[in-house]
Amino acid sequence: MAVPASGEESRPGTSVPTVLEVLRRLDSGPRGLTEAQAEERLTRLGENTLPSHREASWPRLLVRSLRDPFTAVLGCLGLVSAAVSAWATAAVILLLVVVSCVLRAAGEHRADRSAAALRELVATTATVLRRPAENAVPEARELPVADLVPGDVIRLGPGDLVPTDVRLLRASGLTVHQSALTGESAPVTKSAGDLPRAAADGPFDQPQLCFQGSSVVSGSATAVVTATGAHARFAAVRGRAADRPGASAFDRSVHGISWILIRFMLLTPPLVLMANTALRDRGLETLPFAVAVAVGLTPEMLPVLVTLCLSRGAALLARDHAVIVKRLPALHDIGTMDVLCLDKTGTLTQDRAVVDRALGPDGRDEPGVLHWAAVNAWWTLHLVDLPRPDALDEAILAAADEDALMAYDGVAAVPFDPARRLATALIRTPGRLGAHTLVVKGDVEAVLDRCALAGQERDRVRELAARQAGGGVRVLAVATAERPAAARDHALSDARGLTLRGLLTLRDALAPTAADALKVLAGQGVGVKVLTGDHPATAARACLDLGIPTGGRAGAVLTGDRIDTLTDAELTEAARRTTLFARCTPAHKARVTRALRGAGHTVGFLGDGVNDLPALCAADVGIAPRAAADVSREAADVVLAEKDLTAIAHAVAAGRHAGGNIATYLRVTLSSNLGNVIAMLGAGLLLPFLPMLPAQVLIQNMCFDAAQLSFAHDRPHPAVLRRPAVLDPRALLRFIIGFGALNAVADLATFGVLALFLYGPGTGDDESAFHSGWFTENLLTQALVMLLLRAGRRGAERRTAGPVTWAALALAAIGLILPLSPWGPVLGLTALPGLYYLLLGGVLVLYTAGLVAVRTRHGRRGDGGPGPSARAGAARADLFATLRN
Repeated sequence: MAVPASGEESRPGTSVPTVLEVLRRLDSGPRGLTEAQAEERLTRLGENTLPSHREASWPRLLVRSLRDPFTAVLGCLGLVSAAVSAWATAAVILLLVVVSCVLRAAGEHRADRSAAALRELVATTATVLRRPAENAVPEARELPVADLVPGDVIRLGPGDLVPTDVRLLRASGLTVHQSALTGESAPVTKSAGDLPRAAADGPFDQPQLCFQGSSVVSGSATAVVTATGAHARFAAVRGRAADRPGASAFDRSVHGISWILIRFMLLTPPLVLMANTALRDRGLETLPFAVAVAVGLTPEMLPVLVTLCLSRGAALLARDHAVIVKRLPALHDIGTMDVLCLDKTGTLTQDRAVVDRALGPDGRDEPGVLHWAAVNAWWTLHLVDLPRPDALDEAILAAADEDALMAYDGVAAVPFDPARRLATALIRTPGRLGAHTLVVKGDVEAVLDRCALAGQERDRVRELAARQAGGGVRVLAVATAERPAAARDHALSDARGLTLRGLLTLRDALAPTAADALKVLAGQGVGVKVLTGDHPATAARACLDLGIPTGGRAGAVLTGDRIDTLTDAELTEAARRTTLFARCTPAHKARVTRALRGAGHTVGFLGDGVNDLPALCAADVGIAPRAAADVSREAADVVLAEKDLTAIAHAVAAGRHAGGNIATYLRVTLSSNLGNVIAMLGAGLLLPFLPMLPAQVLIQNMCFDAAQLSFAHDRPHPAVLRRPAVLDPRALLRFIIGFGALNAVADLATFGVLALFLYGPGTGDDESAFHSGWFTENLLTQALVMLLLRAGRRGAERRTAGPVTWAALALAAIGLILPLSPWGPVLGLTALPGLYYLLLGGVLVLYTAGLVAVRTRHGRRGDGGPGPSARAGAARADLFATLRN
């Protein structure tokens, strides 16, 4: 027996094998396999499961964390510190690296466990015909889907999931949902006949074939399994889905900032050594100080703070909104997202229809059309033993007056048949003995062919139906006829000479939260692109109902056929200005997603079907609901409890919250550290001693970094949540140079105070007093920077001191108290006279004014500052609110 490769039966340009050919190749028959045959094939071919997802072990997670560029930078600094015997610095750096790696690994391990719990929820069974022996009668058994093998014969009924790829043997009124595979929201009719196939037809267009990932809407069927496990089309799609092209938004930001730090750190120690050797004749003895300066420039707590911000945001999302972030950097990526691509079905609309309008033959509203359609649906439902109500009948009955239907007495009915394209009901005519009314609804052409209409009137109705269908709705025609009771046996089959009542239009029901969620996303600066396999008119109607602008022109919708004719450059430009993409295959969705990324956007993709897998992998951040296909859920970075845009808006807010706090930390620490490094270089050239001892530099950095951990718990300004939280390395560099220069000026002013006013010219030889004065000034200016440069709330909005305020006050207290404490002499610090503090107060007032002025200028330019110019004045409000608190 040869197992066909995925798609072997349905490759374009080949004929579809007949039932007999398929059974012969599978060495099977209509009675199914014997238990011995099934067991042998299961042993040889393996279970009907997709390649399993392996949870990463703790060592693997820790090694993955070490590959973070920030962590690598710290590791290099630790090695250099150890090489110059700066053991305390090396130990602290090693501790920070370990803490960061453990926090990140723990967060991703929790996400893996949550994803594994979701996988356990989707185990299913299938009804299989098996024979105990060769000549035994086949028995229908419920078996786990994993036990299916090629050649098994299975039964399908309403509500069943198609467990793997099958070829139909028999089918009765079978319709299936293939939206998970094709994006098409309407059910597709399937049949078992051996029909010819056009060369251009795709595999999902073949009525004889059903695929894993689809579900049965109505009817029943018997089918033979043609492929399982890795050979099924489900697995083939996953195998073709490439990894994300290029780096994610988080990776791009991290690498850009890391290279800025590396350049500064590689440049700083040689400058310190050369300057001290040339001007002060101090050579290698200044190497520990040079390393300490390089460490001082580095944001040592950055890996810890990034992991803390992201893991805290992920934990809150999981607790409050049942959103699982499987990859911590994905939370940052969803915060930087400015384009969200999604499918229509199940996201913007529900998997059901609702009545739109009831029109008479003249195109005017006619409620009677809905009434007669409901009569047909009601008695079809009650007189025919249907395994499941028709979806359109449910929509019609939901819109009709149920009490009015009780006035009729049903006689007989024939349900909708894909061949006849009609549903027929015969009822007793109220108030007329011996009279029946025949009520017919169905396809417009099928009903019109049975109506007594003149040629021109028939054409007008066809035009009316075409206009309605062009507006993205489904159109049914409704007709009636009077029949004598004596002709009951022939009434149902003799549906001719009908009187047309009118047309009934139905549209997709909108998701209840979609409109509000779209407004929230728009307020967050996230644009929406709709990528669907549906008909352009149907998708455009849903967009119109939800207020999604599509341009209002046919050319504003880009179809799959048109995408195929565009080059990558042309598609990038077209994708930028197009909102709706219809008739899209999985390859089209992935290509559009890559084009948007190529245009500079950070792209998220929300999908739940196998057809969405390539696009999920092509996006910066893939998003899938809990009920998504296994392969799609495994490929996603973020898993939602439900396919609800509201949850995405919450995830965007959490990502912006974390990203805003990370950006604030970088702005604050890098600008302060750069100013300190410039001041140290200047002081090292002007003073006959080191401006600060290595131990003092280390203690100062540890205090500053510990205080900045409070940023992980800060609440950013609301304006930060209204725009993507992008870490732009160039804008950040401009910001830290501007504020770093200001900080250096404040430090040099402090040098002047210490050298001239306190000790007079030429008497600046009291090293411990100088160290103490600069140590105190550094911590006080850093506390001010924490308060004034963070993306916090307006001071007027703050009623109580937040964690950043308390941390800044604690930092200032350490700067003032430590030189006076018993620990001061141990660190080389000493008490200072009161006059110093008065003069230092003047320097800090001028420094505060400079901070506010520079922040205002950067806010207007948008160079990585806390926000636009409208918020520039918030710096002063923050200061005064802090003083009041």
